[in-house]
Amino acid sequence: MPEQQNIEYKSAWHDDYLKWVCGFANAQGGVIYIGKDDNGGVSGIDDYKRLMDDIPNKVRNAMGITVEVNLHEESGKYFIEIVTHPYSVPISLRGRYYYRSGSTKQELTGASLNEFLLKKSGKTWDDVIEPRATYDDIDEKAVATFVQEAEFSGRLPESKGLTIPQLFDKLRLTENGQLKRGAIVLFAKDPAKFYPNIFVKIGRFGKDDADLIFQENEEGNLIVILQTILEQLHHKFLIRKVSFEGMKRIETNEYPVEALREVILNALVHRNYMGAPTQIRVYDDKIVFWNEGALPQGLSIEELKGFHASQPRNILIADVCFKGGYIDSWGRGMLKIYNACKEAGLPEPEIKEFQTGLLVTLFKNNLTTEQLAKLGLNERQIRAILHIQEKGEITNSVYQQINEIGRTTATEELKWLTDNRFITQIGNVGRGTKYKLN
Repeated sequence: MPEQQNIEYKSAWHDDYLKWVCGFANAQGGVIYIGKDDNGGVSGIDDYKRLMDDIPNKVRNAMGITVEVNLHEESGKYFIEIVTHPYSVPISLRGRYYYRSGSTKQELTGASLNEFLLKKSGKTWDDVIEPRATYDDIDEKAVATFVQEAEFSGRLPESKGLTIPQLFDKLRLTENGQLKRGAIVLFAKDPAKFYPNIFVKIGRFGKDDADLIFQENEEGNLIVILQTILEQLHHKFLIRKVSFEGMKRIETNEYPVEALREVILNALVHRNYMGAPTQIRVYDDKIVFWNEGALPQGLSIEELKGFHASQPRNILIADVCFKGGYIDSWGRGMLKIYNACKEAGLPEPEIKEFQTGLLVTLFKNNLTTEQLAKLGLNERQIRAILHIQEKGEITNSVYQQINEIGRTTATEELKWLTDNRFITQIGNVGRGTKYKLN
């Protein structure tokens, strides 16, 4: 059996493996085998008698926990099994914290350590009291907007007529009369007064990431900036395609509003508020959202595309947004983004983990180099599609010229593009035949 999330094989014991024990104790538990190779085959150890005494003592002295240490024999070779059970309290090794994630051991530091310690104590970041805040810091207009949305959603009964302290108590945003961090993020007049990186950065880029054309920062509480971010994108960063039906002017968004709204909501609700600001990068052919905060343990990128349980990082913020009708609590956010792009005829969004966070990319169309390559076009065919985009059409002779190939290859590749509905043949086959995009 190969190594996996809760199994580790070691040919010999080294005290450095105490880090693996600590990582298992802080995660879901696990087993370390001493005297086995990477494939689980028994290689054997000679000093098993000493290790049977040393290992449990070293674990207890270094971490204050106990593990099961069992001796096994197979074909005359001995190996040791170290069983570590999960602990409900955080376990440190000489003041450092380790965690088993997938098949790797990670040292927790900074925001990740803070989040881990809160989780072990039964708290999330937004559920902690903010002693510096008072009700004078709360934006009454934002509260009124939320109450109106909550009444419309029908998810917060008996909220009408409540004072702000009564409402916040009902929403669990206070403890012993003091405001929690979630209340600041959701409703404060100036959340940045408490948490400097709470703003959202929006940038318009040219050819590459070094070509920043202009940028804006959106600041404010979550209830306010959810709307202002969308307005900023549509009024300054994105272009609306204009068409006419008779005398009627029709404007079409570059990206479906529902997809943009869901990505922004997911970013604001699930972000790590002790980390870097949320970033939105707008390019000619795509828009990229980056948000600090890795996926919950056990949830993969592929699982985001279908049914999965909702596992919010900020439980109070997510619950308030649910009651306000902004989100649901069924883990459908990413699925709604995929479906909105599909209905709009756009490529499938790309979601990946990147630098301690999540990167979500929406593509404007299928006719970019990146998307065409994903669809199976070779470099010559991509060059031809880009040529048609610029010039409006292409011929067999031009295809040969821009790709420096012969007529036979050009004919075969144009036929493939035609058969797969990337281009359409105009007129009969012959010297003057032209091809345009479908």
